[in-house]
Amino acid sequence: MRLVSLCPSLTELLFDLGLGESVVGRTKFCVHPRSDVDAVESVGGTKNPRIDRIIALNPDLVLLNEEENRREDADALVAAGISCHISLPRSAADTAEMVRSIGSEVDRAAEAEEIARDIETRAARVVRDAASRTPVSFAYLIWRDPLMSVNADTFISSLLSLAGGRNVFGAESDRYPEIDADRLAAADPDVVMLSSEPFPFGERHAAELSLETGLPPERFRFVDGELLSWHGSRTPDGIDHAEVLVREAGAASGR
Repeated sequence: MRLVSLCPSLTELLFDLGLGESVVGRTKFCVHPRSDVDAVESVGGTKNPRIDRIIALNPDLVLLNEEENRREDADALVAAGISCHISLPRSAADTAEMVRSIGSEVDRAAEAEEIARDIETRAARVVRDAASRTPVSFAYLIWRDPLMSVNADTFISSLLSLAGGRNVFGAESDRYPEIDADRLAAADPDVVMLSSEPFPFGERHAAELSLETGLPPERFRFVDGELLSWHGSRTPDGIDHAEVLVREAGAASGR
């Protein structure tokens, strides 16, 4: 089987399903597993893949994500007679079903089931443990200028909510709403999570935001954006990471 993945987390999933040798194309943003992915041909970016080159690779299946990739690229591939698997998981449960679906498509149902069950088992444990704790309010920032957060309809927010988090911008109509320092200050979250991607927040940004908002420096915490936004075989560890973050934030705020 010849496979092309146009989403980094799906590329990693294919390798974890034991299909690394079948992956003939990936995007320049597909960086995991680092020890193997460099040997796979890059076919461009997630938003500007080289469609002609993908067609020339003659894949049996191309994996895409509705958010990462463009509809016109999927349409062009389908028009060329290429089979596509398109997904957009918004929760751990969605991710488990996506893994099963991909596993079925690539003849790795048993391997996919193992990952899917791990996701479901960890999610159930985290939900059970969070039920006895007071919810922790959070703001999750993905971009600096302008400041951008996430609403409740995102995979990131879903993982943190499983663990007892309450998204202060969850009700925003945009999935990735623009905010400002005044709105962040008024929301007064127990913790402001600064993601490692897509914007690489650092100590300087945390200090600036603390000054701009008047929120105490200890409320700002750096988080692993890959663990919290890559849906697939990384999700079990993402669930655990979310739980640790919410627990630590709760302890720091006395909850």
